[in-house]
Order: sequence, then structure tokens, then C-alpha cells
Amino acid sequence: MPPVFNNPMSESLKLEVSYKQILQMSLPISFAILVPQFNFLINSFFLSQLGEGYLGASGVTGVYYLIFSVIGFGLNNGLQALISRRAGQDRLKEIGSLFIQSVYISFFIAIFGIVITHTAAPIVFKKFTNEDIYQPTIDFLRIRIWGLPFLYLYQMRNGLLVGTNQSKLLIYGTLAETISNIVLDYGLIFGNLGLPKIGFNGAAYASIIAEFLGMGVVFLVIGIKGMSSRFGLFENMKFNWSSTKTILVQSSPLILQYAISIVSWEFFFILVSHDGSLALDVSQVMRLMFGFFGIFIWAFAATSNTMVSNIIGQGLQDKVNLLIKKIVTLSLGSTLVMFIPLQFFARQILGLFNQDPAFLLLAIPVFRVVCIAILFMSVSTICLNAVTGTGNTKINLLIEIFTIILYCVYVYLVMEVYNLSIVWGWGSEWVYWLSIFTLSFLYLRSGKWKKGSNI
Repeated sequence: MPPVFNNPMSESLKLEVSYKQILQMSLPISFAILVPQFNFLINSFFLSQLGEGYLGASGVTGVYYLIFSVIGFGLNNGLQALISRRAGQDRLKEIGSLFIQSVYISFFIAIFGIVITHTAAPIVFKKFTNEDIYQPTIDFLRIRIWGLPFLYLYQMRNGLLVGTNQSKLLIYGTLAETISNIVLDYGLIFGNLGLPKIGFNGAAYASIIAEFLGMGVVFLVIGIKGMSSRFGLFENMKFNWSSTKTILVQSSPLILQYAISIVSWEFFFILVSHDGSLALDVSQVMRLMFGFFGIFIWAFAATSNTMVSNIIGQGLQDKVNLLIKKIVTLSLGSTLVMFIPLQFFARQILGLFNQDPAFLLLAIPVFRVVCIAILFMSVSTICLNAVTGTGNTKINLLIEIFTIILYCVYVYLVMEVYNLSIVWGWGSEWVYWLSIFTLSFLYLRSGKWKKGSNI
């Protein structure tokens, strides 16, 4: 029997400025983020069993794929703000047109990503990565990149569900993708469950299949929920330049912002690889820590984007600052609750990935630096996503460009010029998040966003 949902026709899409409303939206998003992050941890645990270097190689490939993933994330965030604004304005039928056009845009980007990976990526990786990980990295990416179209469709549904205050429905596709990914990883990497033993590349095949299954479940849920008819999702499948232009104007600065951010992280990982496989393995674990322990933060960030846009759509600009303060309070508070236990159990947590004394000796001080950076992130990313919700995404891009310049200069000086430990290298996250907060806070406080909030 299919799951029973409430009648969507009776649900209001106008949001309120309250802690209850924030939690109602953010908690399902948190769960939707938690499950795949748990999956990433399991995936890394499996790959670490293959021997030294595989975990680090997965870090390089993971960051590369993340570049294209966050391009879709930028498109999704722009779409999410547009949909939420239309919801606040009761212009529901325009939501379907925005969604379909975003699907067309994402397919074009996916094709571009596949072509680049099979042509330019081998040249770049040949020049900048160690010979030991070059071939496994390229072989993996040439398989993994074919999951991009499914991932983008998956992300577009996020924009639709969160933007229309249906974040509770995120869990269905997320569970389907995550469970299938873990099972297939276990089977294809090691040859268990009657599946062929593929090793490192087995993780790539597992991820593609899982993304396809997650996408299928998402659209099944949307159909059961009745959202197709309410928002006119498939009433007009023709290409619409007006809607496409609206999406691109809103999303292109975000796409460029996120792409620049992750490219800089790839730059960081390449510099770390010069220090050897141990430093690369430690940094990959730190990236996982950022993802896993930042779950609630990213959920509150998505909530900030959507609720700010929705509140502005209702004409309640005077309540935006109050809303941001409430979200920051919840984000920072939840992060502090996790922060203290992490300091006492750092060795046990890191030991799940590697018990080698040399690994722990290097990883524990880096972990301390990363934990403080996560505290900074819990405030900074809320403010940055609030800027997104105001509709002036060009400001987001300018903030990111300025911050990334500082970040890259710091990383290059620390890692290449002065050859300092990666403990200092990971201090770049302090530079990044403090800069993001300062610039976002100053813009929000200026009130200039009120003059250009129509999207």
C-alpha cells in the first residue's frame, strides 16, 4: 500500500517567523542530509579496507565530482528561492514552469560535465596529481560522472519540495538512495552478495545506481502527493525562455559561487597530495567530518534561504532580521551541543577510519581546528543563505570571490611556500568562514537588499 499523505490542496505555503516553523522545515532537511552523509562515512570505511591511498584517492575524486554536484546545488538554491517567493505570493502555477525549465538546464550542464571529464580531466590530473593515484582516479571518474543527470534531477526535486514547504517528503528518496548505495558498495567493492568484485570502481557503479533509484522514488512520491496537478509541473513541457532566463539570472551567480568554492577545495587537496598519502587520507576524513557534523547547519542554511524568500514574498521585509536571528540561534546552539563531546572522543571517532598511531598523531590536532571551523560555519552559512533568499545572488558571488582569493593565498603560502603542517593548512577554513560571515553580515545590516528583492 502506498504511503498516505495529507491533502496538499489544504496546506498553506505561507511561512511564519517562529522557532516552530523553522524546526518544522529544518528537521526533515537534516534527516535528508544525515542519511547520505552516513552513507559517505560507510563508503569511506569500505574503501579504507582496500589499503593505504584508496581513501585519499576517493577524496580527490569526491571533490572533483562535488564540483559538478555543487553546480546543481547552486541551480537548486536559486530555484528554491524562486519557488518559495512564488509560494509566498500565491503564484502557484508558475512553480511548475520554473521546475521543468530547471530540469532542461540541469541536463545541459550534465552533458557538459560528462564531456569535460572524458576529455580535459585526464590532462589536468596528469599534471597535478601523484602518479600513484592518477590512473585509479581517472578510471573512477569516467564511470562516476554518468550519475550526474540523475543527481541533478534529484537536486531539482529538493528545490521543489523545500521551496513549497514539503521538506518532510525529502526522506523517501534519500532513504532509497542511501540504503541501495550501502548495499551495493558492500557487494561491488568486495564481491559480496553474489555481485562481482570490482574494488575501487565498484563504489562508482554503486553510486550511479543508487542515484537513479533515489530519483525514481522522488518522482513517485511527487505523483502520490498530488504536487504535479497543484503546481502544473507537466502541463507545459515546452522550452520557455522567459522562465529559463529568470532561473539563470537568479542561479548563475550561485552556480559560479559554489563552483569557485569547490575548485578552491580541489586546489587544497592537490596541494595536500604533495605531502603524501597519509596527509591526503587525514584530509579526506576531515572533509567527511565537515559533511557529517555540519548536517544541522546545512539544514538551517536551506531553511534560511527558503524562509527569507517566502517572508519577503509576503511583503514582511521588516521581519527578515528577526528570522535570521532565530535561525542563527538554533544553528549555533545545536552545533555547540555536538562540539563538546567531540573534543572528548576525537581519538575514538578518528580511530574508526585508521588506528595507525601516525595517522592519529596527525589527525587529532587537525580535527580540533576543523571543529572550531564548524562553529564559525554554523553562523556564517546562515547569513550567506539569507543573502541568497533576498534575491540578490550577485552579492553572494562577490562575497565568495573575495573570500576565495583570501583562502587560496593563505593555502598556497602555508602549504607550498612555507611547507607547514596540514594542521595550519586546515586553518584556511577559519579564514574562509570568518570572511563569509563578515561580508554577509555587513550586507544584511545595510538594508540595501530591500531595494532589489523582487525576483
